[in-house]
Amino acid sequence: MNVPSPDNNEDNGEDTFLDESDIINEYDIDEEELPDADEEGGSDGEEEFDGTDDSIHIFTGHTGELYVAACSPTEATLVATGGGDDKGFLWKIGQGDWAFELQGHQDSVSSLSFSADGQLVASGSLDGVIKIWDIAKGDLKCTLEGPDGGIEWLRWHPKGHVILAGSEDSSVWMWNADRASYLNVFTGHGGSVTCGDVTPDGKTICSGSDDATMRIWNPRTAEAIHIVRGHPYHTAGLTCLTINSDSTLVLTGSSDGSVHVVNISTGKVLLPCFVSLLLLIFCCGRFFKASK
Repeated sequence: MNVPSPDNNEDNGEDTFLDESDIINEYDIDEEELPDADEEGGSDGEEEFDGTDDSIHIFTGHTGELYVAACSPTEATLVATGGGDDKGFLWKIGQGDWAFELQGHQDSVSSLSFSADGQLVASGSLDGVIKIWDIAKGDLKCTLEGPDGGIEWLRWHPKGHVILAGSEDSSVWMWNADRASYLNVFTGHGGSVTCGDVTPDGKTICSGSDDATMRIWNPRTAEAIHIVRGHPYHTAGLTCLTINSDSTLVLTGSSDGSVHVVNISTGKVLLPCFVSLLLLIFCCGRFFKASK
């Protein structure tokens, strides 16, 4: 092995200077274009905010922290927000004189979701109640009750007015919003059901929990088709999940800092990976199709 000469590579405690023979090229610089030291940002190298507000709309109806926001799938300017002031609102970007309050919740509004056809919006609260709102009429369509804990998330069936809710009481509930009727309850998790969704084909439900498991359900029978847990799956509670467009794979994230890909039909963990790989399989919030 060749060892570099100490004379060329070690500091030896002496100052080192460049001479003319070390110059490769010369460039002319206009000193007036160089930024001053105090214009380069903070001491940590981050650019400082100059105080300019470049937003196109500000909604000021809430009086507390915001916890959730959702956009209509059919009307680009229609937004729903909810927060710690126990209120939800519908409002429109660019129309500061229009807002509709989603009234009646007794605790923080923690979840909001628009139906796929954009006709309804559901609001869920830590009071354990879901309210369904008719957007065109500006009226409360129905109130859905059942869970004993706060609502963690809401999802609509992709092909109808069927709504799913995950609760802090370890259960998932399903109702027909048009009839205000209970359809099924999915039980078996050992902790708060923190995330869930319906597959795009509408045939399967996936839910994740603080108990570090994911359950894959038959929506008609409420039977757990698969329970995904243990090595090599997550070692701590699930925080999020998303399903690919052809309803074959589900990607789950956990507070243990890992993400996993699971085959929905078999319940098998396909690809253990860490958060740094998330960008390889996510693009603009959509899960790439993966080979089966």
